[in-house]
Amino acid sequence: MLSDNVNEIRDKMNRYGNRKKPFLFAINFETTQALFVDNPLQQNHILFDIQGVCNYNRQVKAKKITPQIKSDPIPYKEYKEKFDIVYNGLKTGYSYLTNLTLKTPIETNLSLSEIFEYSQALYKIFLPEQFVCFSPERFIRICNQTISTNPMKGTIDASIHNAEQIILNDFKETAEHNTIVDLLRNDLSIISDNVKVSRFRYIDRIKTNKKEILQVSSEITGNLQDQKADNLGDIILGMLPAGSVSGAPKQATIDLITKAEKDPRGYYTGVFGYYDGNTLDSAVAIRYIEKESDQLYFRSGGGITVYSDSESEYREALDKIYLPII
Repeated sequence: MLSDNVNEIRDKMNRYGNRKKPFLFAINFETTQALFVDNPLQQNHILFDIQGVCNYNRQVKAKKITPQIKSDPIPYKEYKEKFDIVYNGLKTGYSYLTNLTLKTPIETNLSLSEIFEYSQALYKIFLPEQFVCFSPERFIRICNQTISTNPMKGTIDASIHNAEQIILNDFKETAEHNTIVDLLRNDLSIISDNVKVSRFRYIDRIKTNKKEILQVSSEITGNLQDQKADNLGDIILGMLPAGSVSGAPKQATIDLITKAEKDPRGYYTGVFGYYDGNTLDSAVAIRYIEKESDQLYFRSGGGITVYSDSESEYREALDKIYLPII
């Protein structure tokens, strides 16, 4: 079901968490719309794959898929106008880090359902005639009162010589990553104890139809307080929007995002996940294609700091327009 009443979805997630009943959920970036499906493995209208738990046949089709994608991005000049709004906010201290995103018209030889089926990603969801998401980034995982989150910040072409050393030693990327880790550590500290960074700035390799890219992530863990551990709706909604796709501090940064981007993001950069009655795992809805009328749009972006270069950020946003199909 889709609902404009997010508090209703929050209450359902709390009830199902306390009763140990499975559900699928998604919440948009603005926290104005949500999706909730009980017994999600027993339906096939909304397809999903959460770390291999899915409600569709994962057998690879016999025919060979050669993905093609053509994009028509906004001109750099138009991006620069958005960038300058964010950058001025950063310079005046309204934000330390702001995630700026683009909406790019694309053409592809694949349907949304084919993109969903063939994409290789840790987290996938497909809502027919609306959107498909193939995300590499976990939002939070809850199991046995342990909560963990894995913010992803920092991207580089893996084919560049010494790419791993370059991205890990880049001053701007390091500052951006540190800011998000601090933000997420603070978010977890509100609802859990013994919060710690268990892994810091490790590398994920992602293969795409164009090339292999490296992305930098960290893992932060904590122990949920007893009285809050099963109130899954309160936990999720209390941490939104996700820090890695908004920025810090959150509310002032969201104001900057609204001013620069103008259009709402919808389910892009929201979150989605699955609860099996014991473990909840969820993702940030990045690597996202949506359909409006007969036009497809790829949503992409990146974090902006006072050390950012507008041309580099523009290229990074466009480099993230890919299909993880090889």
